[in-house]
Order: sequence, then C-alpha cells, then structure tokens
Amino acid sequence: MGTKIIYFVRHGETIFNARHLRQGPEGNLSPKGEAQVQAAAHHLPQGGSRPQIILASTFERARETAQIIGTELKIPVEYSDLLVERRNPTQIIGHEEDEQQVRAIIDLIDKGYHEDNLRYSDEENFIDLRERAKKLLAFIKERKEKRIIIVTHGIFLKMVVSYMLLSDSLTASEYNKLSYLNPMGNAGLTICLYVSHWFKKDEWKLLMWNNIAQDEKEV
Repeated sequence: MGTKIIYFVRHGETIFNARHLRQGPEGNLSPKGEAQVQAAAHHLPQGGSRPQIILASTFERARETAQIIGTELKIPVEYSDLLVERRNPTQIIGHEEDEQQVRAIIDLIDKGYHEDNLRYSDEENFIDLRERAKKLLAFIKERKEKRIIIVTHGIFLKMVVSYMLLSDSLTASEYNKLSYLNPMGNAGLTICLYVSHWFKKDEWKLLMWNNIAQDEKEV
C-alpha cells in the first residue's frame, strides 16, 4: 500500500479577476493576488515534511503563483498543459461577466442541466474536461513523489475533485451542481489523499476544500 498527499492551489487573483473579466491563457497576478499566494505559501508544510515538487499550469497566472510558492518553500517547479484552465468560448474571453451575452453563455454551459456532449462553440466542453481530469489523476499516480503541490485553476480543479468522487459516473448536470455549491477562491488550498492498495481498488480522498489562509483574509 502507498499514499500520496496532493496540495492543490488555485492561482491568486489576476488583474482580469479584479475587473470581472473572463480570461484566456493571459493575465498576470494583481498585487492582491501576489499577497494571497504569499499567505497561502506560509500555510503549506515546511521543513522535512514540505512537498517535493510543484506541478503547475502553463498559464501566466499559474506560473507566477508557482514561482512564488517555489521560492518560499525552496522546491522545484514543473509545468504541464494538463493543468490549464477550461478553454472558454471565444465569444466571452475579455468580456465582463455581467454582460448579457456572457451571462447567457455561462448560465448555459456552467449553471444549467444539460447533456454531457453539449458544446456552445469552441470551448472545452464537459466531456473534454472530464477526460483531462482523468488523465491528470493517472499522471499523479505515476509520479514518484509522495508530496506534491499542484497549481491550477478554479473550474478545472472542481472537475478534478468531482471526478475523484464520482469517477466515470460523473455527468455534466452533477458537475454543474457540485461546482455551483462549492465555490473556489483565489489562492484557495484543497488537499487530497491518494491511497493505493494491493487488495482493493485505489482510493482518492478529499481532506480539505478551498481553505483560505487567515492572514490572506486581512489583505
């Protein structure tokens, strides 16, 4: 039997988050976002129990988040496209969340009950995202490290944890419900445990969801 502990960290606030704009790959951390990440780093294990590696999304905001944490904990960073955020429909990127068209699209793909294969335009749809979450979990299992920090994004992280809990039985409607009821804050910390057994099916366990560092709340 073997175990791995995974510390998932959502990136800090970006300049686009602060303006309530829908993002693509671009977007640097805001000053508040940098402070959020510093606070989160202080709440990750230090010393002999610190994680061995940081795996991070290739998007700018995740790279900056990983670099801050890596410098604070003095551990190396690797980047993977497996960890990027869900690709948004082109029609909403760079637009404010309160715009009528943007709200209509988001209500359709993220908040409504719909078939798994729904695709509005050129976005990564539910089936695409679920498959990528499945690939990520397989990738984590194969890593030699036992303590890993993963820097990723809110929508994709919700999909990863949802897939941990429900596996291939996860539907788009169930995911949208779980996503709506379980918000994910900037620099929020989510901790999961992977346990491999020789006598029964391997297990994923959710230990903590979206913990926000107390000192960050004062920023």
